[in-house]
Amino acid sequence: MSTVIEQPVEARLVAAAPRMPSIPATLRYDRHDPFAVRMTFPAPATLEGVEVCWSFARELLSAGLHGPEGRGDVRVRPYGYDRTVLEFHAPEGTAVVHVRTGEIRRFLQATNELVPEGLEHLQLDLDHGLAELMRDAC
Repeated sequence: MSTVIEQPVEARLVAAAPRMPSIPATLRYDRHDPFAVRMTFPAPATLEGVEVCWSFARELLSAGLHGPEGRGDVRVRPYGYDRTVLEFHAPEGTAVVHVRTGEIRRFLQATNELVPEGLEHLQLDLDHGLAELMRDAC
């Protein structure tokens, strides 16, 4: 069984222009980092012209489908019946994108089949991590 789930999504960038341009993005989940999801935007879709990847809690993405969540760099909230808003805050500015809620739900369902929510801790190899820390401390 694969340890990674990747799902392309269509994001609509909220901008001052009346029409929101559609940009490709990818949601990614890795069993080896069970609490996190990543959302990656390709280089042509970013101001810097380089691929940008945001990492945030899977729980944040899930909870944000039902109500406003997040206080830090990433915030998620529902928008109408079929959209979810993701806000990415950086020193350079804020990017706001809309994603179809159904796409996010399908992604989260796949991640829950790989690692059920609430059982993420079972994926962590704490003994190995502790051994690595101790080895580096010597």
